[in-house]
Amino acid sequence: MSQLALTRLLQLASPALPVGAYTYSQGLEWAVESGVIRDEAGAGRWIADLLRHSIGCYEAPLLVALMQAWRDKDMASVRALNAEFLASRESAELRAETVQMGFSLRRLLRDLRDERLLPLADTLDAQPEVAFPTVWTALAVAWEIEQAAAVTAYLWSWAENQVMAALKAVPLGQAAGQRLLAALAVQIPIVAVDAQKRPKTAWSNFTPGFAIACARHETQYSRLFRS
Repeated sequence: MSQLALTRLLQLASPALPVGAYTYSQGLEWAVESGVIRDEAGAGRWIADLLRHSIGCYEAPLLVALMQAWRDKDMASVRALNAEFLASRESAELRAETVQMGFSLRRLLRDLRDERLLPLADTLDAQPEVAFPTVWTALAVAWEIEQAAAVTAYLWSWAENQVMAALKAVPLGQAAGQRLLAALAVQIPIVAVDAQKRPKTAWSNFTPGFAIACARHETQYSRLFRS
């Protein structure tokens, strides 16, 4: 991967990406409220389980498929995968999250003032709703980022956001957060490799505990996060 592609990838995976990811916990806040997560060990189990059994088995392989569709300029597949991802969101909050983040990243395409991205922005603007992975992969392909690196960085960005949510909600200290990230860093490459070879017939986000947590968060009385 070229140095420019690497810096673009770091930009896409950065917490500074203005999509509002830090405002979402994806059910983790309810898991803390309900006592499922009480400490560093509990947070580590929750995030690692989601990495392996939810995002790793569905969102990550879908990311791979989206990148291939964008490379092939196969807009029918892009639209189908986008619709499938939106339909897979288990709660209203999760669906609103990916639509809002997708909208924000789509808007950034024009704010970057890069004329090479304008055709891509026009293509995405023609869609009524775009999920965050749909826009993210479009940018990754436009910036010529390698698939393996893109999937790994996407998973890292997700894991980092989950750990940051745990730091605030449990709460945990900064050192605990780094221990969690160090443990997740060992698992992420394994999940990324699996995602790239996982056939669509094996995609699955069947994690009912996660779905329940996300749904119950919608009526949680006191909360810091939007999901």
